Amino acid sequence: MADTLQIYRVVAPEFGAVDDATVGVWLDLTAPLVSRKRFGEVYGQALALLAAHRMKTAGVGLESGTGRSELNDIGGVGAAFKLASYSSGGESISFNGGALTSKLDTDAEYAQTVYGAQYLTLRNLYTIPILNSAEREC
Repeated sequence: MADTLQIYRVVAPEFGAVDDATVGVWLDLTAPLVSRKRFGEVYGQALALLAAHRMKTAGVGLESGTGRSELNDIGGVGAAFKLASYSSGGESISFNGGALTSKLDTDAEYAQTVYGAQYLTLRNLYTIPILNSAEREC
């Protein structure tokens, strides 16, 4: 079975230029946020996806010297706030915040990157809903 760094390199190829030591620190910082018990056999994948999400939103991996931000690439945090419409005479402007308002507030952050969205999907597959045993079916 692949280790978490190997999984990370597969799921987040855009961070290929980021050295292993830096990725390792991000994996270590993210590890307390991901439950081994909950994710079981896909723990490494969940950890890699959440670390990639956190790195993307923190701006890690910006192309140095070009002034170009990868945050605006597909799946980047910039995609959540792209300009949706513009009017000149009536001075109307609006931004695409649908990705943030279509989810519960607690999960809105994850909708900002493709990695966060994949993490949410994985988390939802491995989450056991809490049921009240006193509830009766109607």
